[in-house]
Amino acid sequence: MAGKQFLHVMLVGLATILFSGGLAPVNAQTSSAALAGQVSSQEEGLMEGVLVSAKRAGSTVTVTVVSDAQGRYSFPRTRLTPGQYSIRIRAVGYETENPGPVEVTAQNAASLDLKLVKAQDLAYQLTNTEWIMSMPGTEEQKNVFTGCVGCHTLERIVRSRYNATEFVQVMQRMRNYSQGAIPLRPQVRPMPRTFSEAQLERVAQQAEYLSTINLSSGSSWDYSLKTLPRPKGKATRVIITEYDLPRMGTQPHDAAVDADGMVWYADFGQQYIGKLDPKTAQVVEYPVPELIKGHPPGLLDLQFDQDGNIWFGMMHQGGIAKFDPKTEKFQTWDSPVDHDATEDRIAMVMPRFHHVDGKVWAGGPDEWQIDVRSGEWVAIDYLRDEPKDSRAASRRRGSYGVVSDSKNNFYGLELGGDYVIRVDAKTLSSTFYPTPTPNSGPRRGHMDAQDRLWFAEFRGNRIAMLDTKTERIQEWELPTPLTNPYDAILDGHGEAWTGGMYSDRVVRLNPQTGEFTEYLLPRSTNIRRVDVDSSTNPATFWVGNNHGSSLIKLEPLE
Repeated sequence: MAGKQFLHVMLVGLATILFSGGLAPVNAQTSSAALAGQVSSQEEGLMEGVLVSAKRAGSTVTVTVVSDAQGRYSFPRTRLTPGQYSIRIRAVGYETENPGPVEVTAQNAASLDLKLVKAQDLAYQLTNTEWIMSMPGTEEQKNVFTGCVGCHTLERIVRSRYNATEFVQVMQRMRNYSQGAIPLRPQVRPMPRTFSEAQLERVAQQAEYLSTINLSSGSSWDYSLKTLPRPKGKATRVIITEYDLPRMGTQPHDAAVDADGMVWYADFGQQYIGKLDPKTAQVVEYPVPELIKGHPPGLLDLQFDQDGNIWFGMMHQGGIAKFDPKTEKFQTWDSPVDHDATEDRIAMVMPRFHHVDGKVWAGGPDEWQIDVRSGEWVAIDYLRDEPKDSRAASRRRGSYGVVSDSKNNFYGLELGGDYVIRVDAKTLSSTFYPTPTPNSGPRRGHMDAQDRLWFAEFRGNRIAMLDTKTERIQEWELPTPLTNPYDAILDGHGEAWTGGMYSDRVVRLNPQTGEFTEYLLPRSTNIRRVDVDSSTNPATFWVGNNHGSSLIKLEPLE
C-alpha cells in the first residue's frame, strides 16, 4: 500500500525540565550522593536487598537503588535534581511507615533512614512466581496459569470467590478476549470462540482446581504464602529508572533501542507506536492507521531494518507496517486472507535482513514470506517435505517468535512445543531442531552477530542458544524456578539477558562461567520483549512494563 502521512502527537512529561538522568555516567562509589540512608527492621536489623524508589513531585520518572549488605542505599547526585521526592520501598514481607516527602537540595546530601515493619497483608506483595510456589497442586494443574498472566496478575484469581461452575463461565468469557485485553480495557476477539466437548471437560477440571486455591470457601487461604529471597551482592549494585508513559493503559509490549539511543515501543492494546528520549524523558507518539475497522487494535514485535525503519505486526488488524522516522510516514501490507472468515492475526515480523532479497518474514498463527516490492504473500508449510512418520509431522506446527539470520533464512520458535524451525529463504524447505529439554516452549529471541540464535524457553525456564553453523542447542537453567522467561538477547559484551514474565526479575547470564545475576524490579512488571544498549559496559537493559504503562531502564554498576 502507498505510504500515508499521519500527524504525530507530541507528549512531553514534566520530567523534560525536571529530570537530568542519563546525562552523566553512573558510579555509585565516587558520585556524591543526593539522598542516602540506611534500611533496617526490628526483625532483621540492617537489611540488604531493599529496593528504595524516589520520584520527584510532578515528574514522570522514578529512580530506584538497592540497599547493600550494611543496609545502606545512596542515590547519585546525577540522578536526583533538587526538589521534593516521595519514597517507596519493595521488600517482600515488609512495608515502611510513610516517611513523608524528602527535600533534595543542590548543596548537601539529604539523609533518610528507613525503618521497616512487618507487612499487614503479605498477599498484596507476592509476585506470580510466589503465588504459584504457595499454591497446592500438581505442575499440570498449575499450567492453567500460563494463559492468565498475559492479561492480569494471579492475585486477581486467588482473591476471587468464584466456585467451579462460575469459573467455567469466567473462562468462557475470557476465551473471547483478544491478546491485548487488560482489566482496564477488555477487547473482544473478532471471531467468537466456544469450547468443544473435549475442551469443556478439561476446562471443568481446571475450574475445579481454581476453586480450591481462591477464597470461594472462606475468608483466608488454607495454604501458607511463600516468598523469594531479596537481592544480594552483585544484584544490589544497580540503578533502575522507570519512565511513565503519557496515556493510561498504554501497553509497551515491545520496547527496542535504536542506533541513536532512542527507545521505541509498540502499544499492545491501541494503535500507537512511541519514542522515548531517555535524556529528557520526552515521549512522542504516532497514531497507527487501522486496516480493519471493528477488529481489536494493538501492535506487536517492533523491529528495525538496516535503514533504521521501524516495522511491527498489526495483530488483529491483519497486516504488517513500516514506519520511516525521517518522513514520519507509515506503509502497510494487508495479508491475503479473508478477514471476515478468520481471526487473521499477524503478530510477528522480521525485516532485519530484508535488504538481502527484498523479503520480510511474518508469523502468528500462520507464517509468511512477504515480497515487500510486489506485495506478494507466500504461505510457509513447515511439513511440506517432512516424512509423515516423523516426530515433527505428528501434529500441526506453528511459531511464536520469528527471527532471521544474516542470509535472511527464517527461524521460528514453537511456543506450543519444543522446536526451533528453520525455513530456507530460497527453497522454503524446513529443518527442525528440538530443544534438549522436552516441551520447553521456545518463545522469542534474537540473532547475534555470529548467527547464533539466543532465545527464551518459557516452560523450560531456560535461556538457550542455537548455533546455526553447528546446528547444536545449548541451554542454561535459570536459578529461580517459575521465572518463565519470555525473550532472550546477547549483548555486545558477551552476556545474555532475559526477563521473568512471572517473577518481576531481570536475569543476566555470563555464558562462559554460567554465573547468573537476578535483578528485582521496583514493582509488578509484565515483562515481554527485552533489549540491550551495548554502548555502555555493562550493557544497559530495557524493557516495557506491559501492564504498568512505563518503560524501564536497568543499569548494572558492575
